[in-house]
This record gives sequence, C-alpha cells and structure tokens, in this order.
Amino acid sequence: MKKHNFSAGPCILPQPVFQKASEAVLNFNDLGLSILEISHRSKDFVEVMETARNLALEHLGLQEKGYKALFLHGGASLQFLMTAYNLLENKAAYLNTGTWSDKAIKEAKVLGEVVEVASSKNENFNFIPKNYSIPSDVDYFHCTSNNTIFGTQLQSFPETNAPLVCDMSSDIFSRQLDFSKFSLIYAGAQKNMGPSGTTLVIIKEDILGKVSRAIPSMLNYKMHIEKDSMFNTPAVFPVYVSMLTLQWLKDLGGISAIEKVNNQKAKILYQEIDRNPLFDGFVVNKEDRSKMNATFNIKKPELKDSFDSLIQEAGISGINGHRSVGGYRASMYNAMPLESVELLVEVMKDFEKHA
Repeated sequence: MKKHNFSAGPCILPQPVFQKASEAVLNFNDLGLSILEISHRSKDFVEVMETARNLALEHLGLQEKGYKALFLHGGASLQFLMTAYNLLENKAAYLNTGTWSDKAIKEAKVLGEVVEVASSKNENFNFIPKNYSIPSDVDYFHCTSNNTIFGTQLQSFPETNAPLVCDMSSDIFSRQLDFSKFSLIYAGAQKNMGPSGTTLVIIKEDILGKVSRAIPSMLNYKMHIEKDSMFNTPAVFPVYVSMLTLQWLKDLGGISAIEKVNNQKAKILYQEIDRNPLFDGFVVNKEDRSKMNATFNIKKPELKDSFDSLIQEAGISGINGHRSVGGYRASMYNAMPLESVELLVEVMKDFEKHA
C-alpha cells in the first residue's frame, strides 16, 4: 500500500531525490565509492557543497547581493544561540509565536537584553500577534515565519530599520517573498528541504563584525563563511540530499511554481475542515493559517478511534498533532503531492458519512 506521509519532520522528500540518493549510497559519481565514505575535501563533494549553496541563493533571488549560504550543524536550535552570539550587542527584539521562537528568546537572553514585542503564548499560540511596534534601538528583530506545532504562519513581515532575522525552518522555499528584506535566514533542513543533520543559513555579510564579544570559532559566522562551510566536517549526506531537493525544485520551475501547488493543497484541505461539521481548526484567525501545517481537531472525541482507523486503512501516516496541541496536523511540504491531500479530504468526507 502506498503511504502518504504527512509527518511534520523529518519530512516527506521527492521520490526522484530518494532514488538518486539511494544510488549515491552505493556508488557516487561512478567513483566506486559511497557518498557516505568519500572525503568532504574531495573535488566531488566540494562541488556538491558549492552547488547546494548556490542553488539556495538562486532560489531566494539573493545571488550577487552580498549574501552567503552556509550548511552548518546543530539544527535551528543552535541558530537560536548563534544569532545572538554574532548580532546581539545590547538589545534585540523578538516576536513570540510558538515553541521555537520561545526557545530562541531563552537562548538570546543568555547574551543580552531581549524585548518581546508581542506574544500569543497565553492563548497557546493559536494566532499571530499584530499591530506591535519594534524599538528603533535594537540590534536586530527576530521572528519565526511558520509555526509547525500550532499551524500558524506569518503572511507579512514588519517594516523595520533593524536587521530582520527569521527562522524559516518549516516553510523555506515554499512561497515567494522579497528575501532581500532579511539579513539572516536559517532553516533546519528536515522540514522542507532534506533529511535531518544539516541547517541552512543565509546571511548578509555586512551585518557581521559589530559585536564586541569574543565569539568561539564554531559559533562564528565569519569563520564558517571564510571556510566555505568546511570549518569542520560537514554533514555530507544531508547536504547532498538537500542539494538534490533544491535541484528538483529548480527543475519544477522554482518557488513560483511550487507555491501554486502549495496554495492549492492548503485550499482544498482548509475548505474541508471548514465545511465538515465533525472538525474544527486550531487556529483562531483564518488569515493566520499555515499553508505548510494544517492543525485541526475532532469535535467529538469519542469518534477519534473511528477516524484513526480510516486514516490507517488509507495509508495516511504522521498526521497526529504535536503532544502540546493534540488533535491532528497535516504537514503539506513541497514534496507532498496534491493527490495525498485529496485522499485525506476524501477520508474526512467518508468519515462524516459514516459517523
């Protein structure tokens, strides 16, 4: 039976990427060696790293605009600290819209003053705060574009003179934005780009070198830029699979092409959530709904086992909500085919008929 993987991360990846990656595990570039065993300093892998970094900048429209792309270790969670280490001299502003931004705030407070400009924490992060102001004297403003756990997403970004920093782990490359508005973007690969084990960082070089503290080498963006993401051994296989995924996206037509598909997937699922009397959405304001992670609940808990059985019979996997929210979460990343979402909608309709 075909499986339909709605997991929030590690996420679904394109089938052509799996095929090429599996071949490379046995024989990479006809070297007679596995991608898992070649030197990261070899010509073949250096080319992989350079291609992956260039593709990331190309997709975001940031080539030749003063940006560098890095593939680093530690997940987005390490970027919570690295951002502050490299940019926070006196005070930073943060928008708190979910678990991950909450953790980013905690890390930044280790190194300086943090102004929490707005938060939806008191309502279990079921909406995106609006109409907040950003102080003019902060070193940077940090936000999280998509909140995987709660199913909310920023549909617009504030105007500020401070460098704009964004955690885009779960919606990077999914929609068109003016990415030049951002000074630093980071994203764990495992949500919408590749397997777990590497993290993409896009950074505008001119924001660096402005803090007075000594920065440990492993936490210093300048060091990683200078060494072309090779300061220490990179996560060779995750970088390679991320490169394949970025090439797959380019072959499809890039972000503009995939955004149309993502909009269609989100539209048909949210229409069913709103139409079906047995379900309701977790997010309070419809304009805050994520197009990557749709969160919803069954109105009658006693029917949960019946719905779960239908899901399992259909081959739908990874749809249970995060433990902090409960209910269900359908993650519809770039590689999720439209037919999988259509199948989920059909299961929801069938559930209504027989409940």
